[in-house]
Amino acid sequence: MSYEYVLETRDIKKVFPGVVALDKISLKFRPGSVHSLMGENGAGKSTLMKILSGMYKATEGEMLYKGAKTEFNGPVESIRLGIAMIHQELSPVPHRSVMENVWLGREPMIPMTPLVDHKKMYEETKKLLDDLELSIDPREQMVKLTVAKMQMVEIAKAVSYNSEVVIMDEPTSSLTKKEVEHLFKIIGRLKEQGKAIIYISHKMDEIFAISDEVSVLRDGRFVGSYNAADLNTDKLIALMVGRELNDLFPKVECPITDVKLKVENLSSPGAFENVSFDVRKGEIVGFAGLVGAGRTEVMEALFGMRHKSSGTISIDGKTVTIDTPESAIKQHMALLTEDRRLSGIFPMLDIKDNMVMAVIDKYRNRFMKLLNHKQIRNDCNEYKTKISVKTPSLEQKIMNLSGGNQQKVLVARWLLTDPDILILDEPTRGIDVGAKAEIHTLITNLAAKGKAIILVSSELPEILGMSDRIVVMCEGKITGIVNRKDATQESIMKYATLKS
Repeated sequence: MSYEYVLETRDIKKVFPGVVALDKISLKFRPGSVHSLMGENGAGKSTLMKILSGMYKATEGEMLYKGAKTEFNGPVESIRLGIAMIHQELSPVPHRSVMENVWLGREPMIPMTPLVDHKKMYEETKKLLDDLELSIDPREQMVKLTVAKMQMVEIAKAVSYNSEVVIMDEPTSSLTKKEVEHLFKIIGRLKEQGKAIIYISHKMDEIFAISDEVSVLRDGRFVGSYNAADLNTDKLIALMVGRELNDLFPKVECPITDVKLKVENLSSPGAFENVSFDVRKGEIVGFAGLVGAGRTEVMEALFGMRHKSSGTISIDGKTVTIDTPESAIKQHMALLTEDRRLSGIFPMLDIKDNMVMAVIDKYRNRFMKLLNHKQIRNDCNEYKTKISVKTPSLEQKIMNLSGGNQQKVLVARWLLTDPDILILDEPTRGIDVGAKAEIHTLITNLAAKGKAIILVSSELPEILGMSDRIVVMCEGKITGIVNRKDATQESIMKYATLKS
């Protein structure tokens, strides 16, 4: 091997209309090493990865692959050269099989014919999945898999390219603890094979568990590269945000008064059964549990997105019927959904339109039905500032924002409805620590105003840090309800694995 670094960037600059996304970024990636890339949302991480994977062209600068200058004219060239990327936002072909998704665009063919060799495709996929110890049927349709298993198929697909560089952008966002351990085992195997892993995650424990080196970007600029062993959480956060972050969970003790929402014996066939709980004004009720526990399904049923076979929902002591999201909104409820890409953003619309989507009628003139664009702009600018959405303009298409900034826009959308009951399903997934603290502050301030808040999260520190009470679910049933003062990671995990 005549090169020390498998991939290098030198003074990479990327300019979009009205904004410099990257400014002179120089990084070096070694073979057989996990190099984590850290930074707040909007720091430029995803833009840089899109340049490395051939999706964007750099405005200035150069790249070296195995010591030789190179550039890509698209993702296919990048893959052929030896760079594969696992994207944060999954985009499978849902109604095709696992094996068809893995070999999409490079299917094995029957010699001398235009026909796909499905037998060979099955055998190669089966061997790949077995080697990675993934119990997934190659013939299963992607649409029938859980999000976690779809993520593992994406990982298998990246491995199948036998690439020298594997970029992983938030690969564990939908994985259970056991699946994360399995992924780390795969990463360890890739390291042994001399592969360079570029790893992006906002989960600090993961960064320190697997990283050899860490590079930090801030506002599109290079802050520095460090040996992971020389960093700790506080130092890394300070490098990312440019300041000390003293309180990630700024929970404010506030008056908890009357029951606002009461749910009794709610059931939905195949999803959950006999779920009962209440939420009081000023209270944050956390929902904990492993992936597949049924938490998201309960929230969908509460918001009229999922059929309910039995049970009652009461607001302020009165039984209400909620069978559509429209009827939920009329009851002053709001739901920030788990999957922003699938059921949150309207990618082709701008930030402003995405923000006001749930309250558009509020801005219509009563007689002429014309929109008050001045008021829309004022309100959107207020929330843009309030939750620090990083964008040069409200007219920017939301699809061009980082994942974390997209999430902030969706939080603003529901805050604009001024809800009395706010359901937040994984509100900080894929969001950097600085933005998490900002959203946590917003949540606790809303509770202080008497709002009733349900917080669903797979991150136990978030649940423990923000909740007044914690409802724990396992396999579609509530297995425990724990008060804040009695809650520990051990007690929550005990209930989360307590099958009835």
